[in-house]
Amino acid sequence: MNSGLKKFYEMSWAERVETLARECRLSEEDKKLLSSLKPLNFETADRMGENVVGVFGLPFSIATNFKVNGKDCLVPMATEESSVVAAASHGAKLARKTGGFKAECPEQNMLGLVVLEGIKDKERAIKAITEEKSMLLKKASSVDEVLEKFGGGALYLETEWRGEFLEVRLAVNVLDAMGANAVNSMCEAIAPELEKLSGGRVLMSIISNYAVKRIARARAKWLKEDLGEETINAIIKANEYAAKSIYRAPTHNKGIMNGMAALAIATGNDFRAISAGAHAFAARRGKYMPLTKYSKDAEGNLVGEIELPMQAGIVGGSTKVNPMAKLALKILGVKSARELCEVFAALGLAQNFAALRAIVKEGIQKGHMKLHAENIAVQAGAKGTQIKEIAKAMVEKGKVNEAEARKLLASMGN
Repeated sequence: MNSGLKKFYEMSWAERVETLARECRLSEEDKKLLSSLKPLNFETADRMGENVVGVFGLPFSIATNFKVNGKDCLVPMATEESSVVAAASHGAKLARKTGGFKAECPEQNMLGLVVLEGIKDKERAIKAITEEKSMLLKKASSVDEVLEKFGGGALYLETEWRGEFLEVRLAVNVLDAMGANAVNSMCEAIAPELEKLSGGRVLMSIISNYAVKRIARARAKWLKEDLGEETINAIIKANEYAAKSIYRAPTHNKGIMNGMAALAIATGNDFRAISAGAHAFAARRGKYMPLTKYSKDAEGNLVGEIELPMQAGIVGGSTKVNPMAKLALKILGVKSARELCEVFAALGLAQNFAALRAIVKEGIQKGHMKLHAENIAVQAGAKGTQIKEIAKAMVEKGKVNEAEARKLLASMGN
């Protein structure tokens, strides 16, 4: 696969599909799915949701130029914001010159919580649970024999008092799954045993989306000759500022999530869990902080790094139910959840770099509104060739808004 597709955005829809089919070895059925306005039929949608009355569409796009751990990959993204895809592709293109992204996600372990209350003898409860850890782990693993067969399953138990509540944390190697169903089932299976051992009552049994046993990291370098020393210094300062301002830090991290949420939706993963875990991790030291950091290397090039919990899978959930999610994973070409999590981290870093570069250089609106201009033209009532003409005129004037679009449309005699 070659992800460095030149002027992919300038191709016609048919050319893009043919190019994608060639690079990702898509079948004729895959190509038909991309052209379908109803890739998710009502029967499938009805099984996936509750009170379903229709299917809501999002643009299914491809971010180009990504190279992760030496492997080219085309990244599927489901998002309504075109500037997100363009920014990610550009960030990856500049990083590609230095070898792309180096990423890792060594563990695929999720945590589940069994919370107990009403325990009268705290020391006795902890002692009893500790003595029966082997039994509890065995019982938990027996819930998912397939997971255990392939080397996954319950790993260990931790206990911690949270005031009057005893929190029992169960660590589970979920292999290639996101893991929510397996972890929840395991926690519920050992809950009655924990009640007996502790003498308390179970308040809840539930997965934790604070996935600190499943950390993904990515690193990339951008050349000084491409960015300029002034821009590099400004990006580093912008990241430092995000660490000092609670008003800036959430937007800084939201820029990371722009890309990661789009990839999660495209691959049928839980973007809400990913986002919740990332934001909790950002606040782990008692202050909400940026998830990225930037510095210079010896030659003055910009080095970017990201670290965050990453809970995504290639099996289970809607990854195999939604045909578009299946196709997205095929396009991406990952063979394990570990690889997928590494791509997520690389995408988040590319997205953040591109956003910071735009903010400190020309301002975030210039590129965003350039890509959004056609939507504004349509809102004003433009049709056919008028759309591109009005969009181009607005960008040239530096006035991208509906009022300007209506003026231009009126000048055309409409």
